[in-house]
Amino acid sequence: MSWNPFSRHSVPKKTVVSRSAERELEKEVKKAERLEETSRKLYKDTKRWLESNQGVIASEHKITQNLLASQLCQTEPQLCTQVTEWDRSLDKQQLCMKELNATVQKTVLEPMKKFNSIFPSIQTAVKKREQSLQEYNKCQAKLEKHQGRERTGQNVVKLDASRKSVLSARDDFETQNSNLMEDLPKLIEGRVDYFQPSLEALIKAQVGYNSEVYRMNTELSDQLSSPSNGTQEERAIKIQQGLANIKALSITLDE
Repeated sequence: MSWNPFSRHSVPKKTVVSRSAERELEKEVKKAERLEETSRKLYKDTKRWLESNQGVIASEHKITQNLLASQLCQTEPQLCTQVTEWDRSLDKQQLCMKELNATVQKTVLEPMKKFNSIFPSIQTAVKKREQSLQEYNKCQAKLEKHQGRERTGQNVVKLDASRKSVLSARDDFETQNSNLMEDLPKLIEGRVDYFQPSLEALIKAQVGYNSEVYRMNTELSDQLSSPSNGTQEERAIKIQQGLANIKALSITLDE
C-alpha cells in the first residue's frame, strides 16, 4: 500500500514549503516505495522458488517409489535394479538440494528480510515529517493572524508566543525534512552494494548444485546404459518399435 503523503488533494493551498521542495522529496519517497515493493516481491518469489525446489525432488521420488512398488519391477529384476539406482541417486540429489536451500536461506532470504524491516521506520519518518509540516503551517497561519491584529498588550503577548511556536515548529520540521532528504538517497544508492553479495552467493550456490547434479545424472546414465542396450540412438529406435507394436494390438486400435 502506498504511504506517499504528497497527493494533490492533501497539499494545502498555502504552505511554508515551496512546491519544488515538496516535489523533490516526493520523488525520493516514490523511489523508496518502489524499492520496498520490488524487495518484498523478490523475497516472496525466492521463498516460493525454494519450496518448488523441494517439490521437484519429491515428485521424482514419488515416481521411483511407485515404480519399485509396481508388479513390473517385482517381475523384472534388471528394471528393478535400474529404478533402485535412480532412487538412490535422488537421495543424494535431495541432500544437495537441502544444502542449496540452506545456503540461499542464509545468504539471500535472511539479508532480504532484514532489508525489508527498515521500510516501516521510513514510513513512520515520512508520516512524522508530514505531521510536523502541518504543525508548521498551522503555527505560521496563527502568527499571520496575530500580526494583523491591533497591537494591544494582550495581542503583543500572543504575537510573541506565536513567533516562538513558529520557530520551534520550523526547527522540528527542518530537522525531519533534512534527515529524509539525506537518508532516502543513501538508501536508494546503497541497495546495489547491499544485494550484490546475495546475488553472487545465489549464483555460486546454483552453479555448485547444478554441477553436482549433472555429475550424478551422468554417472547414473552410465550405469543404466550398459553396452548390451546399444547406443542412445539404438535405444530410441527400440522404444519406437516397441510403441509401434503396442499400438498395433487390437485392444489399442482406434474405432
